[in-house]
Amino acid sequence: MELPSGTVTFLFSDVESSTRLLQQLGERWSDVVARHNSIMRAAFEEAGGREVDRQGDAFFAVFPRARNALAAAATAQRAIAAERWPEGAELRVRMGVHTGEPSLGDEGYLGLDVVRAARICALARGGQVLVSESTRVLARGDLGDLELQDVGEHRLKDIAEPERLFQLSGPGLVDGLAAPDPTAAGVLPVAGREIELARQALERVRELELGPLQLLGPRIEAQVEEALRQAVPAQRARGTRELHEGRDGLGRLTVFPGWAVALGAGAGIAIAFTIVAVLVWL
Repeated sequence: MELPSGTVTFLFSDVESSTRLLQQLGERWSDVVARHNSIMRAAFEEAGGREVDRQGDAFFAVFPRARNALAAAATAQRAIAAERWPEGAELRVRMGVHTGEPSLGDEGYLGLDVVRAARICALARGGQVLVSESTRVLARGDLGDLELQDVGEHRLKDIAEPERLFQLSGPGLVDGLAAPDPTAAGVLPVAGREIELARQALERVRELELGPLQLLGPRIEAQVEEALRQAVPAQRARGTRELHEGRDGLGRLTVFPGWAVALGAGAGIAIAFTIVAVLVWL
């Protein structure tokens, strides 16, 4: 059977803390994986999905419709939660769902949509199904007893633009799960990386002998952080790029006044950064 093409929805999954479970269960782990795989494949088949790939306890599946992928995710999570696993083990599976228009070649699906779906899965916690904005839009109003709860914008590893994510909830699904943990996927939340760079810049400034101007540091830092949080992504990206590239061959840090202006921080902070830039270059 050929894989569906055009607009499709991907589902990635893997077992949380599988190494710990392997140590706990020993030889019984293989039986657990086999049962888990059976549950996942039954859920895919029932919802009209196709298994694209599997690596151990991790699955990659595709569905022709967004709502089918969400139905499969819910069915699998309910079955996994209801199963009695050996030695009282708690099997928790994280899932990520994303809809896109990937290329389909001889080796399967290609393109950023595949990566995006995998990265969304990596942000999820055990028992949690995270869903992209594109999937939410297509599935809206066609979810039955399921709901999608907004958990905010998050950066996905190696992907420039942040992604607004939603958590699948409904009867039989785990409730009370915390929002995604950005550090689990090796990334900072939206604006986090930019704020960290700003703080690094200020630390370099504090190392200089600036006399009374040393007192400007905390005030500037507070204003920069607030400006970064309020800036739209394009402005934030420009400011971060200027800050990141603003080093000369001697490793000294220059702070561009244009960065503050681009962030919409106002004339006061722009002047402050101009002063800092001049002082650093002296």
